[in-house]
Amino acid sequence: MAHDEHVVIAGAGLAGALLAVDLARMGYRVDLYERRPDPRQAGYIGGRSINLALSVRGLTALAEVGLDAPVLEDAIRMPGRMLHDAQGDLTFQAYSHDPADAINSVSRGGLNITLLDAADAEPNVAIHFDERCVDADLDETIAVFKNNATGEVTQVKADCIVGADGAFSAIRAPMMRTDRFDYSQTYLRHGYKELVIPPAIEIEGADPTKHDGFAIEPNALHIWPRGGSMMIALPNADKSFTCTLFWPFEGDHAFESIDPNDAASVRAFFTLHYPDAVPVMPTLTDDYSRNPVSSLVTVRCDPWHRNRTVLVGDAAHAIVPFFGQGMNAAFEDVRVLCSLLREDGGFDRVLPAYSEARKANADAIADMALDNFIEMRDTVADEEFLYRKRVEQALHGSMPERAQPLYNLVSFSNIPYDEAREKGRALGRIVARVAERLPRQEAALLTDDAWNERVVSIGRELLGA
Repeated sequence: MAHDEHVVIAGAGLAGALLAVDLARMGYRVDLYERRPDPRQAGYIGGRSINLALSVRGLTALAEVGLDAPVLEDAIRMPGRMLHDAQGDLTFQAYSHDPADAINSVSRGGLNITLLDAADAEPNVAIHFDERCVDADLDETIAVFKNNATGEVTQVKADCIVGADGAFSAIRAPMMRTDRFDYSQTYLRHGYKELVIPPAIEIEGADPTKHDGFAIEPNALHIWPRGGSMMIALPNADKSFTCTLFWPFEGDHAFESIDPNDAASVRAFFTLHYPDAVPVMPTLTDDYSRNPVSSLVTVRCDPWHRNRTVLVGDAAHAIVPFFGQGMNAAFEDVRVLCSLLREDGGFDRVLPAYSEARKANADAIADMALDNFIEMRDTVADEEFLYRKRVEQALHGSMPERAQPLYNLVSFSNIPYDEAREKGRALGRIVARVAERLPRQEAALLTDDAWNERVVSIGRELLGA
């Protein structure tokens, strides 16, 4: 169905490109503007294949435009966490009692290119690269762009403007100058730096046949929790891993504690704290010296629209990456916005409804992402935490509908984030009570079958099942 309405999208990243495809399929005329060069010609800016965790919410949005299956072809399933302790010993924690549940490691650059190709294939989409958004007139629905090469400034009139231009959105800036617009940005005391584990074939002494060409187990999200800091690693399709340090800026186990140009100190520190990682990181000292330390910000604002201008993704709700939901939440924004447009079709009614529907959910996942950071870095190796997780999985296996853990609700369902948080908290209270009535020390005296029977019996009593 063709529309007379013209939509301008600032930002051709993941959310903006997906939105362009969905709107075009609905018949809208779309102009998609991006400040960077075309990554299909210039190469994806961001270095090696930086990856993301794609889960059910993101896949559901991709399925709306038929792109879920193509994206999954190059994805790597991760059904759980692989924990690395300070001695290099490994512990695998499944994300779910159901082995079919998994998150998927995907290349940010590869996914962006897939979405851009899909947008380019739509006859009513025009993509403009090297065009930086510098301002917007919210009353007249005009977006202003400046060409990076020529400096030429262009004003583009539209029926709707969408800010998909990231945490430091230029479209959001004029909203912040209006009355009754709430905005906050908060930074963690931690930053992040990216490192690399190359394919096994590039590592001296590694066995390329052991993990199908990967240096370590590919079907897991690897975590080196160190209490207050951590390193993680996600697999890439080229059989490398993208590693990310999440360390405080200041302190002992912190970025300030190591001179990035002192290769001996860097290697000594990693040998002490990440002993099993050092042998599979031949470019460690060069990567640590070369790659920058970046900040982690949470952005909240309200409302997400002004007149016929609206925000999606990080422009509305940048979150820290510790629940793997930044991209998934942005894709869910797109799905909800387009669903409302299909039902109603009018921007004047849809944009306020979208803003109201998504705000509480964005706040919920922002809070959960911060909470999950503490869990990942501090508690995943704690024996009491592991025991409660065992209880949780037993209850979920016995009562899959009544006892859904928070992680499952967030990553393996489309239940609204705020509802998922409340249900997850409720189950968490039940799990704590079960663990109190059948403590870990007592559980150690039981067979697995007897323990499971006791846990399920107590859980059913507490849940009234």
